[in-house]
Amino acid sequence: MACYQLHEISRITGGTLTGDGSRTIQRVITDTRQVVIPGDSVFVAIRGMRSDGHAYLEDAYKQGIRNFLIRTGFQIPSWDGAAWVSVNDPLTALQQLAGHHRRQFTRPVLAITGSNGKTILKEWLFQVLQEKMRLVRSPRSYNSQIGVPLSVWMLEPAHRMGIFEAGISRPGEMSRLAGILRPDYGIITNVLEAHQENFASMEEKTMEKLELFRGSSALLFCADQEHIVRALEKNPSLVEGEKITWSMKGRADLQITSVDSRDQFTRLEGVYRGRTVHLAIPFADRASVENAAHAWLFLLWQGHDPEWISGRMEKLVPVAMRLELKKGINHCTLINDSYNSDVVSLRVGLEYLSRQNQHGKRTLILSDIRQSGMPGGMLYREVADMIGKYGISRFYGIGPDLLEHRDIFPGESRFYPSTESFLAQVKSSMFTDQAVLLKGSREFRFENISAFLEEKAHQTVLEIDLNALVHNLNYFRSLIPAGTRIMVMVKAFSYGSGSHEIAGVLQFHRADYLAVAYTDEAVELREGGITLPIMVMNPEEQGFEAMIRYRLEPELYSFRVLDQFLEALRKQGEYHYPVHIKLDTGMHRLGFMPHETEQLVQRVKNTDLVKVASVFSHLAGSDDPALDDFTRQQIDLFRTMSEKIAGELDYPVLKHILNSGGIERFPEACFDMVRLGIGLYGISSQNYHSLQHVGTLRSVISQIKRVGEGETVGYNRRGKAGKGMLVGVVPVGYADGLNRKLGNGKGKMLVQGKTVPLVGDVCMDMCMIDVTGLNVKEGDEVIIFGKQLPVSLLAEWIGTIPYEVLTSISSRVKRVYYHE
Repeated sequence: MACYQLHEISRITGGTLTGDGSRTIQRVITDTRQVVIPGDSVFVAIRGMRSDGHAYLEDAYKQGIRNFLIRTGFQIPSWDGAAWVSVNDPLTALQQLAGHHRRQFTRPVLAITGSNGKTILKEWLFQVLQEKMRLVRSPRSYNSQIGVPLSVWMLEPAHRMGIFEAGISRPGEMSRLAGILRPDYGIITNVLEAHQENFASMEEKTMEKLELFRGSSALLFCADQEHIVRALEKNPSLVEGEKITWSMKGRADLQITSVDSRDQFTRLEGVYRGRTVHLAIPFADRASVENAAHAWLFLLWQGHDPEWISGRMEKLVPVAMRLELKKGINHCTLINDSYNSDVVSLRVGLEYLSRQNQHGKRTLILSDIRQSGMPGGMLYREVADMIGKYGISRFYGIGPDLLEHRDIFPGESRFYPSTESFLAQVKSSMFTDQAVLLKGSREFRFENISAFLEEKAHQTVLEIDLNALVHNLNYFRSLIPAGTRIMVMVKAFSYGSGSHEIAGVLQFHRADYLAVAYTDEAVELREGGITLPIMVMNPEEQGFEAMIRYRLEPELYSFRVLDQFLEALRKQGEYHYPVHIKLDTGMHRLGFMPHETEQLVQRVKNTDLVKVASVFSHLAGSDDPALDDFTRQQIDLFRTMSEKIAGELDYPVLKHILNSGGIERFPEACFDMVRLGIGLYGISSQNYHSLQHVGTLRSVISQIKRVGEGETVGYNRRGKAGKGMLVGVVPVGYADGLNRKLGNGKGKMLVQGKTVPLVGDVCMDMCMIDVTGLNVKEGDEVIIFGKQLPVSLLAEWIGTIPYEVLTSISSRVKRVYYHE
C-alpha cells in the first residue's frame, strides 16, 4: 500500500496545503460510506454527475478523517485537527497521485481492456501466476476513472507484477487511464456493442481502447477480432510495440487448431511459434475458451513452460464476480465469498460485511490464504489488524497455517485444522442474529459451511442482482434535474425482491425516501437498520403507536385518517410530526378531492401537531400514450392544488406526482421529488434497453420421464402426449407464485437456452415441461423468468402485468442477493 506525507501529496498534485503536512497517508477514501480506518486516510471530495464529495466533508470528519483533498475555492471549515490540500479538480489530482505512485514501480504492469472478459482474464492470470510470484491486481471490477487510481494505489515494492483492468464508456477517458497505468504490456480482449451509445462508431470505440497501449512494448490480442485488426492496420503508429496474436482461423503466434468441449471441460491444441502445445480447462462455454486463449497466449509469451501452464489452467476455478447475500439460520445473514481468498479480496469482503447494519454482531470465517507471497507471520498480522479495524465480533480460522499463527489473533478467536473439523465441532446455536462472511480458498470447500449456515429452502430460488438494481436507480436519477429527490417504493416485499436487503442497498446509494404500504413493513425495515425517512401509504389506526415509536411518516388521504392521527399524536405528546398529504387528481382511489383543499389547508394550519413533509398525487396512466391528455390534466390539477396548500404554509413542502413511467415520459413534471417503483426492477414500457434485468427465478429438473404416445400428464389428464414426449418435472408450483394460467402450453420456461412449454396443469408444488429433443439430465437448471425470458413476457401470456407476477412469488422461495 502506498505511503506519502500530506505535503508530498500537495506537491505531486500541484495543490495548496493548509494545516499539518507531515501526516502520513496510506489510504484514499472517495466514499464516506466506506470509511473503516480513518486515521491514516485522506478523503478526496470528487464531484460526480449527481453528487459532490464536498457535501460529505462533515460526514467524513465525524467518522474520524482529518485529511482532505478538496476543490480550490471551497471555503475551508475551521475544524480542529483538519488538514487540507486544495486543487483545481480532486479527481484529476487523485489520478495524478496514482500516476506518480505507478512511476515509482519498476516491475512490469499488464493492463487489460476490452468489452467483455477483463475481470475473468485478470483473475485467471492471478490464479495461475500467484504460485510463482507476488502479484497485485485490481479488486473485482475496479476499472473506472476512480477505480483505476485506487487499484494502482495498492502497488508495493514487493510486488513482481501488477495486473489492472481499464474500462471506458465515452471518448477521452482512456488517455487519462493510460497516463496512470503506463502499461508495459497490454491485452485487448474484444470490442463489442457494450457502451456504444457514446461513440459515433465501433471504429472510434476501438481506437479509444487502443489508446491505453500507445507506449506499451507489447500488445496481445485475437487476430480474429476484425475491429482490432483494422484499427491497427489503419493506424500503425497507435501501438508501436510488438503485436502478439492468437487465432482459430488463420496464422498467428498461437494458432489454435483444435477445440474439443464436452461435459464442462475443454481441450485445446495449438501451435505456438512452431511448437505444438496443449491446454485443458474445466469450462466448456465459448466465453471461457476465449478468455483462456488470451491467458494461454500471455503465459506462453512470458516464457512459462507449456506443461506447467496446462497443469495450472486445468485447475482454474470459476471467478466469483459477485458476493452472494443469503438468509442464514437463526436470523443470520450469510455473505458467501468463498471462491478465492487473498488479502485484497478479504478487505473488499470485510467492507461489504461492515455495511450489514441489520445485525449487531459480525462474524468472519476464513481459511488459510494460499500463495500470498508474504511470510506467514506478516500475512496473518495484517489479517488480524483488519479483523480489529473492521469490528469483527467473532473470528473462526480454518487451516493449518491459521492454526499455527493463532497467537496473533484476538483471544475470542477459534481455530480448526480443516473444514471437516469445524463442521464437526460447531453447533448451529452458535450462529444467531449476526452477519457472517465466508472467505475461503477453493480447496477448503467452504460450500459445505455455506450449506450448514444457510436457511433451508427448496431448489427454486429468486436471484436478485443488486448491481443491476443500482444501475436502474442511477438511470432514473439521470432523467431528473439535479436536486430533485427520489422516493423508492419498497412495498410488497420490494415487489417480491426482499425487505431490508433491498432497502439497505437503496440507503447505501443515498435514496432520499422509502415508501411502503403498511406499518408492519416499515417496522421490519427499521429493525433491519434502515434509518431513511419512510412513508407509509396505508396507515391504520391500530398501527399509529408503532408508527410514532419508529418515526414512520403516514400518508393522510382523508379527514377521518387525519383526525385519527392527530388524536394519536396528542396522546403521545408529539408535535410537528412529518406527514404526507395525498391528493386525488383523477385516479379516484385514495386522496383529498379538489373541493376539500380549502378545508384541508385550514385544518393543517390550525394545528401544531403535524408538519406537512410532502403533498403528492398518483398518475393513472403515465405509461400509456393514449392517456397523455388525461395525465397532463392530472399534472395541472396537482400543480394548482399543491401550490394552494404549500402557499398557505410557512415552511417548505415537497411536491411529487411522477411514478416510473412518468419520470421517463413527463420530465417537466418532476417537481421536488419523484417516486420510483417498478422501473427499479428493470421494467419499462419506454426505454427497457437502458435498464438492466434484476430478478431471475430459477429451479431445476427434479425428474425426467418418457411418456408414451397417447398417455397424459398431470391432473385431470389435461397434458396429452401426441407422439410421445420427454417430460421434466420442475419443483415450482402455484404455492410458489407460478400462475396456474401458465399450464397446458400457455407458458414456457428456459432449458439449455431453449424455451420449452409447460405440460398439463400447474400443481401446488411442481409443474411439468416438455423437454423432448433436448439432451437434459436431472438436476439441470430451469429458468422461469430472467434476462432471456423477461417477466413481462410471462405477464403477457397470462394477461396481467409484471407487478402481479413479481409480487406473487411466495416467501418460501429463497431469495439470494448478488453484489459485485
